[in-house]
Amino acid sequence: MRLLFCFLSVLILTAIPVAAGDVTVTQEGGSFRMSNGALTATIEKRSGRVTAVRLGDAELLGKGTGYWSMAASSGRSRVGGFGVSKSQFVSIDPATNGGERAEVVCEFHGTGADQAYPGKVQIRYSIGRQSTTFYATALLEHGGEDAPFRIGEGRFVIKLDGGVFDQLTIDKDRNWIMPTGADWDAGSPLNLKEARRMTTGRHAGWAEHKYSYSAILEKVPAYGWVGSRRGFGVWMINPSMEYIAGGPTKMELTGHLDVGNGGLPTLLNMWHGSHYGGTVLSLARGEKWSKVIGPFAIHFNKGADPAGLWAAALAEAKVERAAWPYSWVKMTEYPAASGRGGVSGKIRIQEKDGTSPSADSMWVGLTEPEYAAGREGWGREMIGWQRDGKYYQYWVRAQPDGSFSLTGIRPGNYVLHAFADGVMGEFLRKDVEVKSGLVREAGELVWSPERAGPTLWQIGIPDRSAAEFRNGDRYWYWGNYLKYRTDFPNGVDYTVGRSDWRKDWHICQPLELSEDCRVLGDSTWKVRFSLEKVPADGTRLRISFCGSRQGSELGLSLNGSGIGSTGPLPENGTMHRDSSRGYWFERGFDIPAARLREGENVLELRLSGSQWHQGVLYDCLRMEAVSPQEAGAEVDAGRRGRRGIFTFMGGIQ
Repeated sequence: MRLLFCFLSVLILTAIPVAAGDVTVTQEGGSFRMSNGALTATIEKRSGRVTAVRLGDAELLGKGTGYWSMAASSGRSRVGGFGVSKSQFVSIDPATNGGERAEVVCEFHGTGADQAYPGKVQIRYSIGRQSTTFYATALLEHGGEDAPFRIGEGRFVIKLDGGVFDQLTIDKDRNWIMPTGADWDAGSPLNLKEARRMTTGRHAGWAEHKYSYSAILEKVPAYGWVGSRRGFGVWMINPSMEYIAGGPTKMELTGHLDVGNGGLPTLLNMWHGSHYGGTVLSLARGEKWSKVIGPFAIHFNKGADPAGLWAAALAEAKVERAAWPYSWVKMTEYPAASGRGGVSGKIRIQEKDGTSPSADSMWVGLTEPEYAAGREGWGREMIGWQRDGKYYQYWVRAQPDGSFSLTGIRPGNYVLHAFADGVMGEFLRKDVEVKSGLVREAGELVWSPERAGPTLWQIGIPDRSAAEFRNGDRYWYWGNYLKYRTDFPNGVDYTVGRSDWRKDWHICQPLELSEDCRVLGDSTWKVRFSLEKVPADGTRLRISFCGSRQGSELGLSLNGSGIGSTGPLPENGTMHRDSSRGYWFERGFDIPAARLREGENVLELRLSGSQWHQGVLYDCLRMEAVSPQEAGAEVDAGRRGRRGIFTFMGGIQ
C-alpha cells in the first residue's frame, strides 16, 4: 500500500511553484529586459529576437533564440522575416500599474525588396505578475503602396539549450526522450533532408524525421520540451485558434530537432503553413489588410516529473483559453470581449432515410466566405476555410444533440460550416452576421447530407482521416509508403463483407517503389463487391480523399472497363510527411446500371505518377444506389465544387 501511495504521488506531481512577484522592465543598451523575479526575458530591440530566458537562476535558451520567421516572397524578392526595427517602446509600463504587467513593442516597416515583410509590423512581448508565462504577439498591416506579398510558412520559433532539454512531448503517443544533437549530426541521410537514420545513442537504428511530430494544433493545447534531468519545461499554448490558418483539421509542425548541424531542440508555433495541403495568404500591391497573430503563450515550469510538468502545462492551457480575449491587450485591431459577438443554435443531422446521426463529433465554425486565390499557381481555385490563412476563423465542438455556442467572434459577415465524423460532406449556411456585444440565436438548423441513395458498401469512416486503416495507428513513423511494399507485396485486394479495413486497407496508396524510393510503376488496388440485384438507376461511387500530391492521378475501372479519372489531384504533400490527413476533398463517379453485374464486381483504382512522393490517402469510399428521384438529376457542378464535391462522367458511355 505504501508503494502504491508513493507511485500515485509521483503521477499527480505537478510543477514546483517558482516565486514570482511584481514585474519590472528595464532597457539595457540595445535590449529590453522584463522580469517578475521568477521569469526573465531579454529582447533585442533591432531584431525583436528573444535572446535569453531565465526561470529562476537557470538560463534555458543557451545559444538558441526565439524569433519570428517566414518563407515568403514579395515580387521576385524572398522574404524571411520583418527586417530591422524602426522604433521600440514600452507599451505597458509596470511602473504605472503597480507591477501588474509589462509589454514592449518593436516596430518594423519593410519594403519586400529588402527581404522584409512589405508593410508595417508590431512585435509585442509581455509578462504578468505571479506567472511564468511569456506572451508573444504580431500585428501585420498592409496597404497604401506596399508591395505584393505571398507567404508559405509563418512561424514563431524557439531554439532551446540542448544541454537542458531532451524530451519532446506533443501528445500521449509522441512523448519521449529525443536523440541528442550529436546523434543527429552523426545520423545517416535518408530520402528527405529532414530525415536521418540514427547510428549512435539510445535511438540507434531509429529514423528521426521532423514531420513525425506534426499535429492538428487544435488537438494539442500544450506541447513542448522537457529537461528530464534538470526538471524544466517549456510549452507552446494557443489560447485561441482565430489566427491559426486552416481551421480545426489543419496539421502542422510543432517541435523537432533542428535539421541543421547541432540538432538544437526546436519549438514552433506555425500560425501559417504550406504543409499537408497548405494555406493561402496573398496580398496585391496596395491591398489593405491587417491581422493580429496572438497573443499566444509560452509557458515555463519546473518540477521533478516530466508527466507532472505536462499536466501543469495542460492546466495552464485551460486557464489561458478561459481568459481569451485577454483584457490586458490594448490594440484597436484586437477587440475586447465587449466588442465581440457570437452565434448559438442547434444543428440536427437528418439523413434521407430518416435517421439522425449523433453530433457529438461535429465541428461548427464561422469563416470568411470563399474567395479567389489571387496568386499564380492556384489557378481558378476558390479558397475555402481549409486553405484560408488570410482571415480569422472560429470553431467549436457541438454537443451530442447538435447544440453549439460560438463566442468571442469579431464583428463581421461569416459563413457557418459544420462537419461530423461518420457523415460525408459538409453543412453550409451563408450570410451569418455577427454584431458587437450580441450573441445571435440561430435556432435549429437541419442538415440533410447529400446522398444519391442507400449505401451498398463502404470502406473507412468519413472522418477526414486515414488513421483507421493499417498502420494508421502509427502514422507518424517515417516511411509508411515503404512499409506498404512489405505489408502488401501483391497490392491491396479488398473484398467487401470479408476484408477488414483496419488491416486489409493501407493508410496510403503510393506508387510501386523500390527500397530506395525509385519509382517502379503505377500501383493498382482492387475492391471486390457483390450485388444481389443491380440498382435500376445505377450507382454513385463517392471517394473522399485526405491526402494527395500534385501530379498524382487516379484512374478507375470497373469489371475491366474504364469509368473515369480524378484528373490531376491537388497538392497536399501528406504521404511523404508521415501524416494521416491533409486537405480534404471528394470526387464522385456516376456508374450506369449497364456497367454493373449481379454477383461479383471488381473495381480497380490505378494510381499514376512519376515521383516517389506522389500518392494518395483515402478518407472513405462509399457506393450508393441511385434513388429514382436522383436519377437524371442535373449535377450543379458549381455548387458541388464549392463544397469539395465533383462528379466526373469521363469514360462512361
